[in-house]
Amino acid sequence: MTALRFDNLEQYSDVLRSRRGDAITVRFVEPRDAEELQNYFRSLSTRSRYNRFLGAMSELPETLLDRFTHVGMADGFTVVATMPVDGFETIVGEARYAFHADSESFEFGLSIDDRWQGHGIGAALLKNLECRAAAFGAARLFGDTLRSNEAMIGLARKSGFAFTNNPDDWKLVRFEKHIAVAPKDIPCASWRIAAASRELQTPAFAN
Repeated sequence: MTALRFDNLEQYSDVLRSRRGDAITVRFVEPRDAEELQNYFRSLSTRSRYNRFLGAMSELPETLLDRFTHVGMADGFTVVATMPVDGFETIVGEARYAFHADSESFEFGLSIDDRWQGHGIGAALLKNLECRAAAFGAARLFGDTLRSNEAMIGLARKSGFAFTNNPDDWKLVRFEKHIAVAPKDIPCASWRIAAASRELQTPAFAN
């Protein structure tokens, strides 16, 4: 596992581009983002929230919100994708992931604001997650979604994921992708550096 410095999360931020060239900042969420993140989930359509959480949910329960906004809690990590909208830096997407060291697997889920779907933000965010997975030393990247979630299935297919049945729930489909990227070849600069650091250090979280 790569060593992350929790006292300097900004160094793990990346700037991506939407299909039309808008700058999208992807960064770790922080406790100060709790209210904005909750408002983001509330603003999603009922269908988008259902697809994201694989069931009905109007907002994040307090315990889950706390987990989402503290990096590394329960071995989970949340990132937000933000961009200037009407003069304010606004969350337009999010992703949560976890690295399972025992199976060298990187599990994730993501969502994009309904108003910004179709702008290439999801594809850019998914590519960034591949960088993060490679930096963690993962051999496999995977996620689960509802069989009715055509948007996520289409995004995963275009991004080169293979599909299989979820082993525990017939309503879900699993998409996965094998990762075979050398640290020096990771396309995201911040995570290329993090991966190089992992090779030089004993795998652990830095305090």
